[in-house]
Parts: sequence; structure tokens; C-alpha cells
Amino acid sequence: MPGRPRLDDKSIAPAALSHIDGFQAEIVRQVKEAVARDRVVVVGMAQNPHVRDARKALDEAGVAYTYLEFGSYFGKWRERLAIKLWSGWPTFPQVFLNGTLIGGKDLTKAALADGSLQAVGALPAGAAAHK
Repeated sequence: MPGRPRLDDKSIAPAALSHIDGFQAEIVRQVKEAVARDRVVVVGMAQNPHVRDARKALDEAGVAYTYLEFGSYFGKWRERLAIKLWSGWPTFPQVFLNGTLIGGKDLTKAALADGSLQAVGALPAGAAAHK
């Protein structure tokens, strides 16, 4: 499947490329480490109803997850922008399963409903996803 269009690194001046690579590097490192380490990771922000709904759905299904919160509508937009640029996902929450981005609230709920989270061991043995 072809990826979304992206400016080729050869078309970016070295100074600009260095700035891009260093943009909020510590935040991106923190998210990457959690995604590599933990089975389920939810990246979100305060006051966002979609983040709240995704977390509630995971809680109700008995899925343990790591939650990383970066500000709210009123702050930390640069940190959230860096995460969006890194993942390619334009909104929050961003839900990762075994190192793979599965999407936001709607795709997370769909994975709970269709059993995909259970299939990869995200749910405890014998647990049923809530629909």
C-alpha cells in the first residue's frame, strides 16, 4: 500500500533537516520507548472526549495500557505536533498495539468489537470485549 506523499529528505536543506530531526526529540523518544516496551499504549491529551472514550472502552474490556498525556487544548501543542509528525496519525488518541499504530478511538473500538485485540493477547485470557 503506498504511503502518503512526503517531502524527500534530498529536497530539504541540511540545516532544515537537522531542525526537523531535533524537533521535540525527547518527547518522540519517550513515546517510541513506551510503544516498543508496552503491549498497549494510548497517547492523548487532557479534555479530549475521544481520548476519554478510547480509554473508557479499553478499561471496560479489561485491557491494561500505558497512558501518555501531553497537555490539553491550551498547552503542549508543539509536543503533540511532534508526535503527529512522527506517527503520521493526525489526531488523538493514538493507540498502539504491540508496537503498531492501530488508530484512534473509532478503530480501537472496532478492534475491541471484532476481537483483534484479544487475538494478539491484549485482553486477559477468557475476557470478552464489550460491544
